[in-house]
Amino acid sequence: MKEKNSRLETLKLLISSQEIGCQEDLLKALAIEGFHITQATLSRDLKQLKVAKAASINGKYTYVLPNETMYKRVPSPRTAREMMKVSGFLSVAYSGNMGVMKTRPGYASSIAYNIDNGGIEQILGTISGNDTIFIAFKEPYDKDEMTQRMQNVISQM
Repeated sequence: MKEKNSRLETLKLLISSQEIGCQEDLLKALAIEGFHITQATLSRDLKQLKVAKAASINGKYTYVLPNETMYKRVPSPRTAREMMKVSGFLSVAYSGNMGVMKTRPGYASSIAYNIDNGGIEQILGTISGNDTIFIAFKEPYDKDEMTQRMQNVISQM
């Protein structure tokens, strides 16, 4: 499942950073990134991501993602691996035995997964949306200690 999530994230980044108009080109781009999959798997991934084709500025039809601000095309694209190194973490705030973490759009579920699997016993669990994570802590807990322990799990926090 981890490989599929990584592949889907790479697929989003490829579609958002390049004008790709056919599945064959997408398969080649994924292969360059280390994902060797069949056309049928790619088709299922595109359906799951709700990818569509739309006319680009030059009139060619290219793959586009649904309205996700994180995945807008950029003028000088970087490789998907370079883009995946950027942390999606923005901020965290605490109240009582709860924490609310803000992330860049699309990053919350993967960061919540890392928190849940980070071995922090004071964390009861997380609930994530698109750009927000709710964190429930066991009481008593120390906010500074929790921030430090989550920094060990989340890069660039």
